Amino acid sequence: MVRKYLRLIIAGILLVGSIVLIVKGSVGLGVWGILLSGLFVLLHFKNEKNLLAFYFVRKNKFEKAAGVLARVKHPEAMIKSQEAYYYYLSGLVEAQSNNSSKAEKHFKKALNTGLRLKTDQAVAKLNLSGIYLSQRNKKLSSYYLKEAKKLDKQKMLSAQIKEIEAMMKRI
Repeated sequence: MVRKYLRLIIAGILLVGSIVLIVKGSVGLGVWGILLSGLFVLLHFKNEKNLLAFYFVRKNKFEKAAGVLARVKHPEAMIKSQEAYYYYLSGLVEAQSNNSSKAEKHFKKALNTGLRLKTDQAVAKLNLSGIYLSQRNKKLSSYYLKEAKKLDKQKMLSAQIKEIEAMMKRI
């Protein structure tokens, strides 16, 4: 319990110390302390390992992203939104390494934990649709494809959705 909020506790202590420094006359050190406490607050809500894994996924370096995610020992100790993105990233990495059973498990856990962005939910459901299509489960595949279509408001995934629909017609 305390471990989950340790960064916020450290940020609070730094903030109090910074205010004391400003009152005593060390304005420069106080400002640096406030900036440092802000960094701790930011890293509480945006886990640095998830950010690094997102960077590697964006650069198509999935092996490095898997290595970063493997260093997370207890994802359940993260706040819920960061835990969801941990499982989302793990699902993307496993899908790239053709491990569909683990990818399916991670995507479902990410959706159940609560991905914030609708586009991330759409990508997860689209990947689940592709996984079920590769397992020849057309019913579940079409269900997740319809869900992905509903969530894709900006039509960012329209090409991938059309591709999976074409694959469904062949089966």
